[in-house]
Amino acid sequence: MAKEGKIVKVSGPLVEALGMQEAKMYDVVKVGEQRLIGEIIRLSGERAYIQVYEETEGLGPGDPVFLTGEPLVVELGPGLLDSIYDGIQRPLGRIREEIGDYIGRGLTIHALPRKKKWNFKPLVKKGELVKEGDILGKVEETPLIEHRVLVPPGINGKVESIKGGSFTIEEEIAKIEKRPIRMLSRWPVRNPRPFKERLAPVVPLVTGQRIIDSLFPVAKGGTACIPGPFGSGKTVVLHEIAKWANSQIIVYTGCGERGNEMADVLLEFPKLKDPKSGRPLTERTILIANTSNMPVAAREASIYTGITIGEYYRDMGYDVALMADSTSRWAEALREISGRMEEMPGEEGYPAYLGTRVASFYERAGRVINLGSKGVEGSLSVIGAVSPPGGDLTDPVVQQTLRVAKVFWGLDDRLAYQRHFPAINWLSSYSLHLRNIEQYLKREINEEFPKLREMAIEILQREAEVLEIVRLVGMETISKEDQLLLEVARSLREDFLHQNAFDEKDAYTTLPKQYQMLRFILLSHDLFRGLLNKGIELKRILTLPIREKIARIKYVPEENLREFDQLEEELRREVKGLK
Repeated sequence: MAKEGKIVKVSGPLVEALGMQEAKMYDVVKVGEQRLIGEIIRLSGERAYIQVYEETEGLGPGDPVFLTGEPLVVELGPGLLDSIYDGIQRPLGRIREEIGDYIGRGLTIHALPRKKKWNFKPLVKKGELVKEGDILGKVEETPLIEHRVLVPPGINGKVESIKGGSFTIEEEIAKIEKRPIRMLSRWPVRNPRPFKERLAPVVPLVTGQRIIDSLFPVAKGGTACIPGPFGSGKTVVLHEIAKWANSQIIVYTGCGERGNEMADVLLEFPKLKDPKSGRPLTERTILIANTSNMPVAAREASIYTGITIGEYYRDMGYDVALMADSTSRWAEALREISGRMEEMPGEEGYPAYLGTRVASFYERAGRVINLGSKGVEGSLSVIGAVSPPGGDLTDPVVQQTLRVAKVFWGLDDRLAYQRHFPAINWLSSYSLHLRNIEQYLKREINEEFPKLREMAIEILQREAEVLEIVRLVGMETISKEDQLLLEVARSLREDFLHQNAFDEKDAYTTLPKQYQMLRFILLSHDLFRGLLNKGIELKRILTLPIREKIARIKYVPEENLREFDQLEEELRREVKGLK
């Protein structure tokens, strides 16, 4: 590494340097005598504009800039799971063990441990022909996840040698066409990893949150946007999805959020158990922490770091879910760097290329057939929180995200203040994945599930209309049918949509139970409406003992869904008794 340039200007995280004729866009450089990590984001002749991922205090004109000749890359291999990294993949756990509580400036430390040995089991034999993306062997990375070592992209041919046993990630495990293969690989974060074919997202990502799974579902390989004002519960919803989603791998990226929120994640996740195995949830989770008190430029890199790691596990054939909290902070980092480069600002000061950057990030999600001769399927779902100032949904980041994300969960601070969680507004939210997953729901759950969803949405929409009339002219003026509808809508809101994240039975609900709950509430509506039509007083209907049990259906055990059959018999019996 030789001195290649000199600093001429320092403006916060942005450094300008001259004498950079040999530099390339997005090359990593080391800035100053402390060798701070930076990345070239614009070239103009011999002048380079560098965003520095560390504090630039003490840098000044005349200080050297060193070229590495390489782009910003992430290290990929066994050891990623159960780890926490900063925005440029420095392992925070190991830094604390080796250096202390603070990251020293210019610190370079490998993302993956070099001395640890992994037991590699080959799955191909010497002399076999392999293609890029084929599985060479496997490593038990954690008790929950089998790490599949793949033939790197661009390598095809005959296996000249392969061996099993205990190896570090840098030791040679195989040789293909005279090229050594190791468990460690690197990939530029700004380049999407290749795949063979993109597939339609037709399987739901089950989160266990009833308002999401039943009313506004997201598919595996899909994208979702969750905007909302401060205090409306964006982070809590993302935490719940990270805990309960039926993805095998979770990548949680805290991008510019408050440090205490990320601390909650770090303290809570090790205590959580995987719902299927009972093992710690961290054994299938990767955390990337780039909080608001960390250098602003590293936010810009953090979501690319996270999504590249997600693509890596997708290539193994896993279903991966990436949470980005929040893309507003990432966009603010773009705005700050753009302003310091004196670029022409776009709407609200954001750079004119904001929409392109947002789209290029979300478009890396998808359900795909991976490279390799066997055509293994994998998926990467991306869920991004957006924090618009004052909850303003006309904010450019929200609008640009909505252009590419297929699912919109609009959070409402009024619901949050009423202690209704998740505070997703059922009137403003939508999902464009409904048609894609309709056949799955009909086949795997019940033929009438999609129809029940439509009926529930219709009741909730009608409730909003009736309540507007009530505000104007009073409850006494509306019909008995509308009064009954308000009661059923309240049951949908309080007994179905509302969930308590701290209650073991209520925090997570399977799709079969969601169907049974929805069906039972809507069946009660049909039967009660039939009583009204026969002249039975509304007061008598609303005092039926079964209504108290309707309010407690969320506590029916998952392993005893037959209880809904008993409740239905009881409902029909009480309705019949009123005739």
